Amino acid sequence: MKWKTEDGGWSPYLAGALVGLLAIASVLATTQWLGKTSYLGASTTFVRAAGLFEQIIAAEHVESNEYFTKTKVRIDWQFMLVVGIVLGALVSSTTDKSFRLESVPPTWEKRFGPSIGKRAAGAFVGGVIAMVGARLADGCPSGHGLSGMMQLSLSSFVALAMFFGVGVWVAHIVYGRGKS
Repeated sequence: MKWKTEDGGWSPYLAGALVGLLAIASVLATTQWLGKTSYLGASTTFVRAAGLFEQIIAAEHVESNEYFTKTKVRIDWQFMLVVGIVLGALVSSTTDKSFRLESVPPTWEKRFGPSIGKRAAGAFVGGVIAMVGARLADGCPSGHGLSGMMQLSLSSFVALAMFFGVGVWVAHIVYGRGKS
């Protein structure tokens, strides 16, 4: 098995195996140290981050918000995991020399033109839709795909199938088929 792809990136098999080991380690570590099992996932972290920012502007709203009362606005190990994902991607892309700043990705530019505003609006709307979907599904693709499937959760299999199916469908609508 090759550990790197032709373009110098990591093999998806190696990356997948390492993420699987991370998922197992997270369950073991949280059970041992927190006394309760906690699984990998990111969508709750983004909601907590929104709560942290909202505390700066309207702390009383966060304190009285039923969701934040239950979920607790805090920086925990999953929050730090998301920070680590960003830092890990930065380190990885700089070490394999693939890091570049681009305001408009080539695939987007080919289909919609070079407008930064249009790209920003598309990214924002897509992010909102993805987060609403993750909250409705009670978890994000990483939570359902890694943690839920690790538990053989039927709802996670269904949610992940929907995430991928709708993703393929939307990509087909947005970018068209075979237009290069």
